[in-house]
Amino acid sequence: MTPEMAFECLFVSRDPVLYNTMDQVLQNLSISVDHCPHPSEACDAIVKGTHDLVLIDWESDASSIFMRTIWSLSKKKKPTTVVITDETSVPGAHVILHKPVTLETGTQSLKTAYARMLLDYRMQSRHAVMAGGTANTETGLAFPIMVTDISEGGVGIKNSEPVPVGSMLLLKFPLRDAPMPLHIRARVVWTRGYGTAGCEIIDMPPDERVVFRDWIKARTQVKKPLIPV
Repeated sequence: MTPEMAFECLFVSRDPVLYNTMDQVLQNLSISVDHCPHPSEACDAIVKGTHDLVLIDWESDASSIFMRTIWSLSKKKKPTTVVITDETSVPGAHVILHKPVTLETGTQSLKTAYARMLLDYRMQSRHAVMAGGTANTETGLAFPIMVTDISEGGVGIKNSEPVPVGSMLLLKFPLRDAPMPLHIRARVVWTRGYGTAGCEIIDMPPDERVVFRDWIKARTQVKKPLIPV
C-alpha cells in the first residue's frame, strides 16, 4: 500500500505489448505499478517491497523460482498473485489470466484479484477501539474486558481473568458510531502475561455482522478505482 492508500503491484514481464495493456488496466483500478522485466530481478524486489499484487508473465523455470520466493514470504506480506500464461493452471497462482490477453480479459481477471486484495486488507487492518465490555466463558464465568482493537477476523482484549489459549468466549461490547453492541463468539489464539489476549472471531448474529462490516468498511480506506469493481 502506497502513502496515497493505493494498492501496489509488481509486474514481471518483458513483453512491451502486454505491459501496455495491463498497465492501462492497473491504472483504471488505481493500482500503483513497479515493473521488473526479469523474474530474477523480481525476487529481490518482492522481498524488499510492500506489494499487494504480483502480476507474472509466466516463463517456466525462472518464474517458478520467483513463485517459490513469493510463497516463502511471511503470511502478512504474501501478495495476491496473477499469472499470465497459456497453461491450464499454475501451482501457487490465485488468478490465471490466459493468453492472448485483451483489455477486457485483463480487466475481468484483475477485478477478481482486486476483490481478494481488498478482503485481505480488511482482514489484516486493525482498528483501535478501547471499549469496555464483558466476556463469558463456556463454563458460565463472566468478567470485564477492555477491547483494544478489532479487525474483520480478530479482536484484541485486556482481561482481568486468565484465559488459556483455545478458550471460547462470548464477548459483548459497543462500537463507537455503531447502532448496537456486538455479541461475538471468539477463540483465544494467544495470551500475554500482562493481561492481554488475541482472539479469532468465530461467529456473530447476522444483523450485527452487517453492522460490523459496514463499520470496518467505513474505516478501511483505499484509493478509489476509476472503474466499477
